[in-house]
Amino acid sequence: MARPREKPPQTVKTLERGLRVLEALAQAGESPLGPLAERVGLAKSTLYRLLRALAQAGFVEEEGGVYRVGPKAFAVGQAYPKRSLLRAVRPEMEALARETGESVNLAVPLGREALYLDQVEGTKLVRLFTAPGSRAPLHATGVGKVFLAYLGVPEGLSLTPYTPHTLTRLPDLLRELEAVRGRGYALDNEEKELGVRCVAAPVFGASGGVVAALSLSAPASRLSLEEAHRLAPRVVEAARRASLRLGYTGEV
Repeated sequence: MARPREKPPQTVKTLERGLRVLEALAQAGESPLGPLAERVGLAKSTLYRLLRALAQAGFVEEEGGVYRVGPKAFAVGQAYPKRSLLRAVRPEMEALARETGESVNLAVPLGREALYLDQVEGTKLVRLFTAPGSRAPLHATGVGKVFLAYLGVPEGLSLTPYTPHTLTRLPDLLRELEAVRGRGYALDNEEKELGVRCVAAPVFGASGGVVAALSLSAPASRLSLEEAHRLAPRVVEAARRASLRLGYTGEV
């Protein structure tokens, strides 16, 4: 039987460097070229070439000279955990959507954004659709506020205004996050998009940390602020049952 040819040493070395760069970006969240070069111990010119190649393949993203892990790297790295997470949460999402008639989403933290993994569409005539794979800002969404409340606020987080309701002052956001921790759920009160409200709750993993957020979203004309608070315990309970499926015991 023919043996596979060994990769040339230079190819292996380049691969090792690329993996080291991805690992450094994952730890940093995002980074400009200079600090990243210092972190991985590479010359800026060498690192730039690596980043360009990784970006072309979808493993790295660049915006304004700042680099971060791209969607393909996340998809590869999360392949097994994602499958386990979906198996645990999907039944609860389906049950909640069936019970309320509203769309239910699952998101995970990805750097300074939230990444939607799955959605169960509601049964009502007018319903909201969030495509799996789409991203959302942390400060202006229910799922994002869950991650900020339980995982911390990244230094220098941009509080971009999306609507007149978006929290754009850090003290206001911190007060909101304290409320999220106190009641166990977060609200998006038309903060990302006018006419849309949602309520989100944390999903905990076996180690006790937040691994995802489950949210219910609907048109604001149907989901008033009062109604969102009324439905919140159902969302929290669905997230709690999903957490138990993941091995969460209620202890950190």
